[in-house]
Amino acid sequence: MTDTGLNNHHRDTLTSLFAHPTSHNIRWVDVLSLVSAVGVVEEKHDGRTRLEIAGQVEVFDVHHHKDLSTQEVVDLRHMLTNAGYGPAEGKPAGTED
Repeated sequence: MTDTGLNNHHRDTLTSLFAHPTSHNIRWVDVLSLVSAVGVVEEKHDGRTRLEIAGQVEVFDVHHHKDLSTQEVVDLRHMLTNAGYGPAEGKPAGTED
């Protein structure tokens, strides 16, 4: 198995992103930390934030609230799923023991 760079805090954030019903207290800074561990976070000059994991890209507008909106959670779920990440394993698909 390859090291995915996720610590327990990152795994907790990943689990929260995939929780049903959708959690309404997922902090933006926690998402940035998670994505930084497995991909790239780029602050753009126009105030937008570009997140990339395994070729999957999402761009978010300036974040004025500490918590994510429901739509942002949905967008991140799609991105993470397409990149091979899910709530339980916290690692890319195909890296199971």
